[in-house]
Amino acid sequence: MGIIKTKMKKLLSLGVIGALSIGMLTGCGGQTQETETGLSGSIAIDGSSTVYPISEAVAEEFQKMNQGVKVTVNFSGTGGGFEKFLVKETDINDASRPIKDKEVNKAKEAGIDYLELKVAYDGLSVVVNKDNDFVDYLTLEELKKIWEPNSAVKTWKDVRPEWPAEPVKLYGPGSDSGTFDYFTEEVNGEGGAIRVDYTASEDDNVLVNGIAGDKYSIGFFGYAYYTENKDKLKVVPIDSGNGPVAPTAETVEKGSYSPLSRPLFLYISKEALQREEVKEFITYYLTEGKELVPEVGYVKLPQSEYDNQLSQIE
Repeated sequence: MGIIKTKMKKLLSLGVIGALSIGMLTGCGGQTQETETGLSGSIAIDGSSTVYPISEAVAEEFQKMNQGVKVTVNFSGTGGGFEKFLVKETDINDASRPIKDKEVNKAKEAGIDYLELKVAYDGLSVVVNKDNDFVDYLTLEELKKIWEPNSAVKTWKDVRPEWPAEPVKLYGPGSDSGTFDYFTEEVNGEGGAIRVDYTASEDDNVLVNGIAGDKYSIGFFGYAYYTENKDKLKVVPIDSGNGPVAPTAETVEKGSYSPLSRPLFLYISKEALQREEVKEFITYYLTEGKELVPEVGYVKLPQSEYDNQLSQIE
């Protein structure tokens, strides 16, 4: 497992993870060579950049044992992934938020039945530059003050009077991101409500590098991207009314890192699930594959939750 973590760390830190795809095939079709396992075919996955490290690691390990199956894993954000999923371009959508009503309606119109499976917990992390020596924590109200639409915050002094009058540089996910949806809903009280003068990207590595390069920056993304970049980022504890709490495996699992702890999902086409290679991949994801969750920086579900998810595909 240490090899997987080392590889993921290298990919995340080099910023190439978004360009990587597992295997040489794209889409749902293509010729493959059968191996002794008897499985062959291809599986196409897209969606959340937050879930991406888990699916990439699981896909790599699965393919080592099933060399006749090619799994492509890409990310275009949860929303961008659903756009592909709902026109049957992909078999599985990684998602860092639940499916929206409008997406449910599109699925019905397209005749797409799907399963929603939880695979891990994430602590959506607010981070600043490693050299920031004045931000010790933020209240939920201060976080909203910084990120709300038409925010009056231009400098750190606008957040707290004792902080420096240095311009705040903001980095965050783009609007196709499930992390964007979740953060704006929980912090600003309305999905999609956010100030517009920030650097946005669906590639979390762009955000990591931006924050790491500016002492007075702040941003947010999934916990794995913080844990893999602790040497150049500083996580900010959030006080939602019970004192400052930082995201850790324990606080995320217990839900005390509130309200930014959240489940991560897979959405699987039931039609695709009829294919043996897809069913075996999902089964592996929820059994042996779950051991990779902490390796790439997230928190496993309780075993009873994985058992419940498995029962849905039997």
